[in-house]
Amino acid sequence: MKIENIKFSQEASKRVYNDYMKRVKKATSSLSKQNQDDIYMEFNSHIFEAIQQKNGINEIDLLLDILENLGVPEEVLKPLVADKKLEQATKTFNPIHVFKALVLNFTNGITYIIFFFLYLLLFGFVFLIFAKITNRSEVGLFYKDASFMVLGIVDNTNKNGVTELLGNWFIPVMLISIVFFYILITILLKFKKSINQK
Repeated sequence: MKIENIKFSQEASKRVYNDYMKRVKKATSSLSKQNQDDIYMEFNSHIFEAIQQKNGINEIDLLLDILENLGVPEEVLKPLVADKKLEQATKTFNPIHVFKALVLNFTNGITYIIFFFLYLLLFGFVFLIFAKITNRSEVGLFYKDASFMVLGIVDNTNKNGVTELLGNWFIPVMLISIVFFYILITILLKFKKSINQK
């Protein structure tokens, strides 16, 4: 969809308007094209309507007043972009979108920081898979005397009476665990977002 820019009679007004709208585009660049266009159109229509209501005032002064009332795009749009990115992330389950959404939402509460660290823990499972490939005997799910001891790495000096439970199944179990916990954490994140909207 082609969005029409507002026409101004003064060159200074055009430059100020174009600069402001470029900043709006840049502030929303991490969002989907549809969301970017929606936000751009919203700002554009607000500026257009405000200009139409106040005829007879110097164009550049009027535009500067309108833009000042709208606020700095990078600050005004930050919560909206964070919310839209979170919505996109929980719909697509895309890890890149999830990471970006959580980083954008760090300032919106401690729960987003907790979610970030939960996702970060999943990389621990990935690390264990690579460690298992390179050090087969020292990595696994270990137990001693019929009780759980450690999920991870055990050096050979501490292996007296320690048995590795999963053996060759360690890597498939870790992969399934990564997928399961990723989906579970993302569903919880989606649930958290829906609670915030109520």
